[in-house]
Amino acid sequence: MQVTTNLITEDDIDGVLEVSSLSFSLCWSKNSYIQELSNPLANYIVAKDQNKVIGFAGAWLILDEAHITNIAVHPNYRNQKIASKLLEELIAHTKRKGSKSFTLEVRASNNAAQCLYNKYGFTQNGIRKRYYEDNKEDAIIMWRIDE
Repeated sequence: MQVTTNLITEDDIDGVLEVSSLSFSLCWSKNSYIQELSNPLANYIVAKDQNKVIGFAGAWLILDEAHITNIAVHPNYRNQKIASKLLEELIAHTKRKGSKSFTLEVRASNNAAQCLYNKYGFTQNGIRKRYYEDNKEDAIIMWRIDE
């Protein structure tokens, strides 16, 4: 397997939708991802095995703060450090554009994601009660601040 990462293009949208639908109980519409392509705040990276999208990560960069919107990896490619690669690339990309801090929300039950974020210096900094619409699960707010 040869995994490459690059910025998202319109050709990647259907693959992103597939990964999203396999990863999230509530996923964005195709139109939402297409709109992100022209959103000046949006920064999305895709991971591919040859030409197949196997993962993606996105963030909105507002001033010097990157808000990570989503990270997902196709179930057949999990536990192969692809999420780590995506997160590293997303952080590097947004830092090049001026980001000094990073934030995200993660489901309280998503221990694997929390471990990933902890590994990259994110710490818990609050809880959004009943944040997720599908099951009213709490979201843990995590931050990483680079000086």
